[in-house]
Amino acid sequence: MRMAVMQEGTDLCGRVDKAAAVRRAAAGDREAFEELMDAYHRRIFAMVYSRITSRMDAEDITQEIFVRAFQGVRSLRDPELFKPWLYRIALNAINDFLRKKRLRSIFTLFTREWDDSEVPDPIRGGSDYLERKEFWTRLNEFFSRLSPSEREVFRLKFLDGLCIREIAEVMEKNESTIKTHLYRAVEKFRRESDLSGFLKEEKA
Repeated sequence: MRMAVMQEGTDLCGRVDKAAAVRRAAAGDREAFEELMDAYHRRIFAMVYSRITSRMDAEDITQEIFVRAFQGVRSLRDPELFKPWLYRIALNAINDFLRKKRLRSIFTLFTREWDDSEVPDPIRGGSDYLERKEFWTRLNEFFSRLSPSEREVFRLKFLDGLCIREIAEVMEKNESTIKTHLYRAVEKFRRESDLSGFLKEEKA
């Protein structure tokens, strides 16, 4: 069993304490915000890419997320909550993008005549899928059978690596509710014999 070693400056979620940089950024220090960008850019991009599956769109959305964060960091009341606050901005930006994409797809379908082979997929973007395409195809099929809350909790836990407390902060729900959604999603996942081998058991 892998044991996490707690180091000075980290909390129970393994989160590096960046409160000082957040305070400086909130005071208008651009270098401090760039430090935060460097720390979180790769993880935020991975979060977006896993849901959008288009590198170009994921890059644009990631940039937008950090623009929103820079514009709003002064309003963050607790610097210790910067990480879940940033993930909440990311989640909202992803949902905005997917909502607009679905609307565009519906509008296109009603304004043009298409052959079956030409009908655009309202969810996926382009052909540059993540690695292990077959796994991600099956995983997305599995996600379609979860409730929206179960799906997002599962993604935030196992794809984005957040702990229960952080997920609760991102989704603005209490920890008991998050644990319930996660338990239900994991139980359903375990019944997916083709997928369950990929699941890493972790303690919250």
